[in-house]
Amino acid sequence: MPIYALDDQVPEIHPSAYVHPDAVVIGSVTIGEDSTVWPGAVLRGDDGEIRIGARTSVQDNAVLHTTPRDPTVVGDDCVIGHIVHLEGCTIENGSLVGNGAMVLHRSVVRSGAIVAANAVVLYDVDVPAGALAVGTPAVIKPDRARPDEIRSAAASYAARGRRFRNGLRRVG
Repeated sequence: MPIYALDDQVPEIHPSAYVHPDAVVIGSVTIGEDSTVWPGAVLRGDDGEIRIGARTSVQDNAVLHTTPRDPTVVGDDCVIGHIVHLEGCTIENGSLVGNGAMVLHRSVVRSGAIVAANAVVLYDVDVPAGALAVGTPAVIKPDRARPDEIRSAAASYAARGRRFRNGLRRVG
């Protein structure tokens, strides 16, 4: 799998994490226990750092980048959907960022919040705990997240990572 150091910036990947062979991890990236990074995902910690907590999934073709001033931090038990772009933002524990969504510099998605599919959370936005952010630019809808669904999805991807770590093999 393509895991690269960049000068003195070396990725730190927990031994129980699953990083698919077609994902790319570069530089100052930390991936926590039982987390998963799926095909086509790119985590590029060149200008700053990216931290992924425990039991978090970064799904297919997601792009996580950072800035020199703003790290990209994703907490524990999060779901980062397919084709998501995160840059210089914080996603707190137990949150979900839906497919095709974007969360940009200095924005914070609080615990248990959801950024809906294709939503764009612009610079310096605070998505409150338990809220749903929808649209482009995102509009906040308080108390609309479904924390049970987030927990279920996060647990499902942690289990899937164990299955892939043990059973994936190339046949062609």
